[in-house]
Amino acid sequence: MNQMYKNLWLRLQSGIFSERSRHVASALSIGVLTSLFVLLFKNIIKWTAGGLEIAGEHTLAAYVSWWPLLLPVLGGLVVGFMKQRLIKHERYHGVAGIMQAVSLAGGRLPYRRIPLKALAAAISIGSGASVGPEDPSVQIGSGIGSMIGQIFHMSEDRLRVLVATGAASGIATAFNAPIAGVFFAMELILGEYESGAFGMLVLGAVTSAVVTRGLVGPNPAFPVPQYAFHGVHELPFYLILGLLAAFVSLGYIRALYLSHDWFKESRLPVWVRPVLIGLLLGIVGLYVPQILGDGHETTGEILRGRDMLPRFLLLILVLKLVLTALSLGSGFVGGVFAPSLMLGAALGDAFGMVIAHLFPGLTLQPSAFALVGMAAVLAGAVRAPGTAVMLLFEMTNDYRIFLPLMFAVVVSMFVSELLEPESVYTLSLARAGIRLQRGRDVDVMQSLSVGSVMEQVPGEVHEDAPLREAWEILQRTHVHGIPVLDKNDELVGIISITDIERVLMQEGVSLDAPVGRFCSRHLLVTYEDETIQQSLQRMGTYDVGRLPVVRRDNPRQLIGWISRNAIVRAYKLALIQRAGQHHHAEQVRMEAMSGADVIEVDIPKDSPLVGRRLCDVPWPHDSLVASLQRGFQLLIPHGNTVLQAGDRLGIVVHPSDEAQVYRLVAPQGDSVE
Repeated sequence: MNQMYKNLWLRLQSGIFSERSRHVASALSIGVLTSLFVLLFKNIIKWTAGGLEIAGEHTLAAYVSWWPLLLPVLGGLVVGFMKQRLIKHERYHGVAGIMQAVSLAGGRLPYRRIPLKALAAAISIGSGASVGPEDPSVQIGSGIGSMIGQIFHMSEDRLRVLVATGAASGIATAFNAPIAGVFFAMELILGEYESGAFGMLVLGAVTSAVVTRGLVGPNPAFPVPQYAFHGVHELPFYLILGLLAAFVSLGYIRALYLSHDWFKESRLPVWVRPVLIGLLLGIVGLYVPQILGDGHETTGEILRGRDMLPRFLLLILVLKLVLTALSLGSGFVGGVFAPSLMLGAALGDAFGMVIAHLFPGLTLQPSAFALVGMAAVLAGAVRAPGTAVMLLFEMTNDYRIFLPLMFAVVVSMFVSELLEPESVYTLSLARAGIRLQRGRDVDVMQSLSVGSVMEQVPGEVHEDAPLREAWEILQRTHVHGIPVLDKNDELVGIISITDIERVLMQEGVSLDAPVGRFCSRHLLVTYEDETIQQSLQRMGTYDVGRLPVVRRDNPRQLIGWISRNAIVRAYKLALIQRAGQHHHAEQVRMEAMSGADVIEVDIPKDSPLVGRRLCDVPWPHDSLVASLQRGFQLLIPHGNTVLQAGDRLGIVVHPSDEAQVYRLVAPQGDSVE
């Protein structure tokens, strides 16, 4: 009998502590903790806004009547101080940083920094900065998932899933929408549908939603207006809305990165930047208060059908887009999710009003266009159509909105992706050479465009010119083929050495015959925005050694030439980029594993370190040269490694010693800021 109880206890114990049970417990823990901390984060935003309001009314109001414009300035001052003194430098912020950690660092996030970043985000939003709370909510959930995985020493594959589970829980809490949270994690964090991860994502998101609804109720994030879809005759209007949403999304992406680049090149101190933009926010907010903060209240007013003229809605759209870009570029902490929803609501409502006025007999409802516009702009900006569709569906709980919703979302996605392949999250990674596909870094050959390596046309001939002229050009340029143009200088064919040799073998044909009779008019072309990989596949499929490069909007306008030699040069360039990318990936992993800052420094040819051994350089006491990239090679340095011009070092260093490292590397006489 005792043996039976012992076996039963051992079986029960093995079931409790099995791997699957640990995964379930992890997902439940992530869901509960994420919900609690995200709700706390939202309350801190309210407390910050309320505290500043009280301080302004009881203190500032005694001195100036325009005290409300000072609130964003105060918030900017506090956030600027926190960023300069307390928050360490990050390569990529928000969701982009999470995507980088999942793809390159095995899901290891610096979770100890997240409470401070969440506080900075709460102060930013509470003081009126035009940023959103959803991205910080995702960071909170992902940080909790990464923390649990790292504490219990889980594998990298499992750690990635826990990070994604936290992201799903963050969206589920922020919007009270668990299904949208699951889609967000699959589309953006993991980059693909994984059957093994799906259960964890659902469990974490549902748990988070249950806790959220238990504490704050089942209300959706935004009020659901009265709407109706009367039939397919409305779809052309949603097509136009999708097109407009695509261009708004593109403007949003470009504005964010233009602002980021401008502030990055600016010599303004880090703490001054949010103060100046805070002043701008305060001034604009005195006249258009709808643009302040995360925009949830304004989005709700638009959906409720509050009387706003189309021109005022378009003014809100432009101001919100510009001020969100300036807020994030200057250093305010927050996300891009909520502002994109407000942009979509303003666009959709203004468009719906105009259409309803032009076609009064169709009984169109602007609020329906506002709802669909939210999803269309969101999908165009973040490139997560499933998230956008499910978010709006969970808000409305009505299938009637599905058809126009999916139609506008697909149109917006297609057009915006055609004009800008990268999303608001992945563009910063792509600019650093990191291109993600299905949640993993892709072959660098796919990241090189034809336009970056194409050559000038080696020679050209008109179709009415004699073959003799084409033969002379081919002999002089030592190429196998040249383009043939018509009288309007448009591309009509290709003439090759093989074509001319075939002509000479025919009786009664001489080199005085016109080129147009014998050139190949079955054109195989490529475009400057295509990848080298795509062109290479086309050349291999049809066994050709060259392709003319033409414009997409006019396939007969010749702008360049790509040949086997260009492909070889592209391959060498790809090797250089790949080596640099591996170096960057190792730095990301090193930073994630050590928790220290990792900086990259290049050794210029006139640096005093050229020719010196690493052990002879007076590096700061707590620094470590961890990697060395030399040409195509990634080396592990040792004390006797002799530094050469062009070497790129990855150095683990304390933030206070970074300036000393740069001074050591800089040429003598150069100053380092």
